[in-house]
Formats: sequence, C-alpha cells, structure tokens
Amino acid sequence: MKISVLGCGRWGSFIAWYQAVVLKNEVINWGPEGEYSYEVLKNTGKNEYVELDGSITLTCDLEYALMKSDIIVISISSQGLRGFMKKITAFDVKDKIFVLCMKGIEESTGKRLSEILLENGIDKDKIAVWVGPGHIQAFTQGIPNCMVVDSYSPELKKFIAENFKSNLIRFYYGNDIIGTEIGAAAKNVLGIAAGVLDGSGYVSLKGPLMARGAYEVGKLIKALGGEFTSAYGLAHLGDYETTLFSEYSHNRRYGEMMAHGDRFGKLAEGVMTSKALKELGDRYGLELPITNAVYEACFLSNPFTSGNGAKDCMNVILKLFDRETKSEF
Repeated sequence: MKISVLGCGRWGSFIAWYQAVVLKNEVINWGPEGEYSYEVLKNTGKNEYVELDGSITLTCDLEYALMKSDIIVISISSQGLRGFMKKITAFDVKDKIFVLCMKGIEESTGKRLSEILLENGIDKDKIAVWVGPGHIQAFTQGIPNCMVVDSYSPELKKFIAENFKSNLIRFYYGNDIIGTEIGAAAKNVLGIAAGVLDGSGYVSLKGPLMARGAYEVGKLIKALGGEFTSAYGLAHLGDYETTLFSEYSHNRRYGEMMAHGDRFGKLAEGVMTSKALKELGDRYGLELPITNAVYEACFLSNPFTSGNGAKDCMNVILKLFDRETKSEF
C-alpha cells in the first residue's frame, strides 16, 4: 500500500515511521521546504521522536506526494488546514482518500476539520479521521494503545482501521464523526486546564475536571447534532490520561508553564480550540464554564506579562466554584 503523510512534525514523522516500519507500507513524507521540522529530517535523518527509516521518501514536492499515493494522511496544525487544502486541490485529487490525523476546530469559523475538506470539494465518502490516545514516545518504545477511526462512510472507516491496525495500535470504529472530532479537539482544552492545576498545586481537582469536562463536552456535541455519549469514548475521555496527566502532553505542559508565568514554545492546539469552542457555545446558547475559563486564562488574564501567572490562572479556574449549586446531571 502506498501512503503519503503530509506534515513532518512530531505526529507526521511518527505516522510515516509507523506506516513504514510497523506496517511495511511504501511511504512518502512531505514537508514544506525551509520549514523547521522538514529541514531537521532532511539534514539529520531524525528528530527528537523518530529516526527517518531508509524506506521512507522525504520530499518537499507536494504534487509528487499527492500523485504517488492513493491514501493521503494529513497531520499539520489545525488552524492551517483551510489554506493547505487550497494548495492540495490545485491538483487532481478527486480519487484520493484523505485521513485527518489531527485535532482541532477552526478558530475563525467553528468548523470541524472534516467540514473544511468538504467545503474544498473532497467527497465525504473519501474522508476519515484518526484520533485517540497515544504518545509517540510510548509507541516508539513498543507500548501499545487504542485509537479510533471515524468517517462519513462506514466502508471507509472499516477499510482504514483494518489496514492501519497492528499489535501497537488497536483501532475501534467510531460511529459519530461530529462527536469524534469535537471530542478529540476539546480534550486539548481540558489538557490546558489540567496543566494550570498542576502548576498551581491543585492536582486533586483534576478528578472533578475530568468528570465535569466530559459532561460539558457531551452537551456541546449533542447541540451540534452528535451523540452525547461520544464524550465518554476514546476520542475524548479515553484520551485524558495522555492529555491531562502525561509529561509528554503539550497542552498540559502549556497550562503548567502558563501558571508559572512562562511560555511554552511548542504547538498547543488547545489554545485556539478554546476560542473556537467558546464561540460555538455562545452561538448555541450553551453554558461551557470550563471552556470559558480556559479561554479567559489563555486570552484575557495575560499571565505572561502580569508577573503573577499562577495566581491569575488559578483565579480564573477558582471562579468556577462561585457558580450556583445545581444537580450534577
């Protein structure tokens, strides 16, 4: 099987490694010329996560990557997807299968990532999403995990899951693409909140954060037309360990450093996702207190310049305790 992976950051490079080394597929890994992640792989043959296997073709030629494979896996920053799709659809890709291995909501529109592909003319039966728990550092040590594949097409999600599975990754079929995408994106927002708790010494509150967070996300999923219970599946609650607790979690680390008044220099998708989800909540008249608190901490309390990061962040989170008493469900 020929696979092209577009993106060579941490997940893109891992997916290329997984497809080539574990699944023994023919793999092309694309990155834009001059971009840091691509140049590191080009110049050193490895990054901090994986070593570029000799069977993988590394290229900055987008047309080559698109035309040489039937399955295209995209793993880039979610906020750059719409502009990237304009470049992709400049070529004849009507027969290609697209698998989105990325988590986020478009900040400017509130659109799910699969919706962006639909709006760029990709057939809905050729779109799948691959999400769920797992850290590259664990996978490359041979530590397995479970993930989920979802799609508008039952046939496609089964095809992808069956052909991408291994002893390292057990796949489940998703049955609610709205819930799968919203849940996967929203867990990054909860990860930032968990990091703030860690950085402020309120670790015991991560239990209530998990319970109330999943309930909040379930309400949003239901309002958008998905299944409430999707928030309790692998895409969201099932990903909490790797997002709310792991030392490898970028979003948890972002929140932890923000609480200390420090900047985290790597991508934390939950920052812009908090803004997108807040606007969706406002649009649908939903009460999303945790989402709104993370948004306020990231965009309004300005912990990086106040000189009192932990206090500012925790004041935002602790305001949740001032809300009126209500039934849990």
